[in-house]
Amino acid sequence: MTAPDHLRITGPEDILGFIPHSLGYWPARSLVAMTLQGKRLGATLRVDLPGEGGGPGSCGPAGLAAFARSVSSYLEADEDADGSLLALFTATDGDGTPWAELLTGLENALADAGMPVRDAWLVGAEYWRNAYCLDPSCCEPPGRPVEEIRNSRLNAEMVFRGSTVGAAPGTSLSTPLGAADPAVLAAQREWEQLFSACARDRSQFGQVLGVWSRVLDAPAPGPKLASDLTGYLRASLCVPPWRDAVLVMAAAGPAAAEHGAEDFGVFDGGRLDAGRGRSLADSAPLKTPLAPLPPLEGFPARTPRHGRDGSSGESANEPAPDVPGYGEVLLGLAPPLPDWTLMARLERVLEQVGAAGGEAGAAALTGQGWIEWCRGKGSFADALFSRANEQHPGYRLAELLGELVRRGTLCGWARRRETAWQRFEPDVA
Repeated sequence: MTAPDHLRITGPEDILGFIPHSLGYWPARSLVAMTLQGKRLGATLRVDLPGEGGGPGSCGPAGLAAFARSVSSYLEADEDADGSLLALFTATDGDGTPWAELLTGLENALADAGMPVRDAWLVGAEYWRNAYCLDPSCCEPPGRPVEEIRNSRLNAEMVFRGSTVGAAPGTSLSTPLGAADPAVLAAQREWEQLFSACARDRSQFGQVLGVWSRVLDAPAPGPKLASDLTGYLRASLCVPPWRDAVLVMAAAGPAAAEHGAEDFGVFDGGRLDAGRGRSLADSAPLKTPLAPLPPLEGFPARTPRHGRDGSSGESANEPAPDVPGYGEVLLGLAPPLPDWTLMARLERVLEQVGAAGGEAGAAALTGQGWIEWCRGKGSFADALFSRANEQHPGYRLAELLGELVRRGTLCGWARRRETAWQRFEPDVA
């Protein structure tokens, strides 16, 4: 991962203007809490404001205290944080009186956690103001126009660098799917029939990973996916071990995808020899023939890291490296640094192959949600998991990952500054 660009923040308008770019959307009825590491912004957390509609007072003192403790516990994942900033995005304009008790609770909880609040702001529908300023000479009601945030210097610089602020999670994602391509669905059904006879075969597993690897190796935007290839990829996502292997391969490499499948006993005949020095290509002869390869014109040929059958195994004469398991990768606990570039390519491919909906669409949406969760964008991840369950009710992986998001669990990579996905790295003057 290359070093992130540095952006200099010189005032509150820049900080507030950075938030929508960090989240990917303009928050509404939200508390946004940011950690500080010296003069550098760290993690960004967005949660719904407590009691919105009925006001924070409707939660009662105990409810507000529990909310403040919950926010503090989330931010403690940033182990290098030594301070915090708060922004309350509310539906109405006005002074900070309704939010004073909530702010006090947050100040106490964050101070106890070693992250004292250094400043806080209220952002209403049309005006924003400092939450602590009561001097009408500099903070005259109703405040300063929100357009100052939208037109801030930092916002303009981020737009110039290619950052965009999109729709809030769950809005653009809720658009109904268009009519599915009949050719894609027909191809998917044919591939599913072929896969059904060899879904637990090592060589078929290796071939599927080889196809996915060739597709992901194509630099963006890549060749257009033909109907037959799209059907192949969709059918492979309907085999849960293969779906998981694709996610793991993108983040942690082909060796982790291969050996993780072994450890889960995915293949006929159980696990490979204890030494794990053999590759998928060294497996016993097939009981059933391999499914043929889909058309891959325009996609780069296999790189040396893959086995001769399109798999990702190491040489039979070379001991296997210490590779992480599926659980470690899917929770972001290993490897030390994921392949963010390949994960972004996977995200683009999943957007294409999931367009026809169904179980494969749910698998694609779940994969996209997992990537967003790995980036620390829980709101987008949750919306994608919900969308996956709409596509295929009861889709298990979406339910499991969605529960992690709703419990406030952060992906392991998002917890550590050196591994977190961050396009821009702002400094506070």
